[in-house]
Amino acid sequence: MFGLGERIGIDLGTATIVVYARGRGIVVREPSVVAIDGHGNVLSVGEQAREMLGRTPGNIVAKRPMRDGVIADYSITREMLTYLIRKACGLRGRIFKPLAVICVPSAATSVERRAALDATRAAGAGKVIPIEEPMAAAIGAGLPISAAGGNMVVDIGGGTTDIAVISLGGIVVSDSLRTGGNHLDESILRHIKRVYNLDIGERTSEAIKIQIGSAYELEDEREIDVRGRDVITGLPKTVAVSSIEIRSAISECVLAIVESVKSLLERTPPELAADIIERGIYLTGGGALLAGMDRLLELETGIPTRVADDPVSCVALGTGKVLEGVDFLDRAEGGGLRLW
Repeated sequence: MFGLGERIGIDLGTATIVVYARGRGIVVREPSVVAIDGHGNVLSVGEQAREMLGRTPGNIVAKRPMRDGVIADYSITREMLTYLIRKACGLRGRIFKPLAVICVPSAATSVERRAALDATRAAGAGKVIPIEEPMAAAIGAGLPISAAGGNMVVDIGGGTTDIAVISLGGIVVSDSLRTGGNHLDESILRHIKRVYNLDIGERTSEAIKIQIGSAYELEDEREIDVRGRDVITGLPKTVAVSSIEIRSAISECVLAIVESVKSLLERTPPELAADIIERGIYLTGGGALLAGMDRLLELETGIPTRVADDPVSCVALGTGKVLEGVDFLDRAEGGGLRLW
């Protein structure tokens, strides 16, 4: 049955879900948002649901069923996956259940890992095989993970930051920090409310991060107008916000990532550390696009730091490269993926 069905790779992210289909590349890229009515019925998924965030009437709720890289609402996640798998596989996916590889954070508990596998199976997949996110990110970034040498990848997602040193096709040391792009958004939201008494939504907070957010000083500091609701008068209000204060607002989360990278380097075997100095650190995930993140890490660690090509898609592309080159049915052991 697997020979006739699709083979797909799923990056089940807190902010975005990306689906890769073998032979076709990335076929689905949708926000991890679901809109439901008062009875729990799913009304829309993905971009349509994201447009509803903060704009729904009382009987409709737009929510993110993923939190910190793992499933927070099982039933809604299952419905979201059902929609996305059907969108990726079409009618063929309904007749022949697709084989799926799904990415999980490296520090996910056995319960969290099992929930992701069960939800994917319940959504219509056949055999489901997990792969750790930093491994998939390293493959997607094109790192020579099968060679005898150290490769360091820092995958900054929406809910988690996964850091790993990989050699000979395996993870030597790793860490998973439950800090990511969504936490930066929350920090900005709190800052705007505390300093300006202005309520803004998470879409506005994310837009501020993208437009003027940075981890390191910019050559040209910028300023934008932010619109929201005054918490005192209840009326609409506009304030000017600078990139300097946004950098200060998110500095705690950014420095937590930097400290985790430095801590992992201290636990890295000396020979692999020497390889990393030569090859550099690779940043993947949406958080890698934060202006100055690579420069800050390079200054703090003294190691060249590079942002991967298309960092947002690296994890999904990694599952795709494995799908194209590995027969899972022969190389899956104990519910996990073994890379050769």
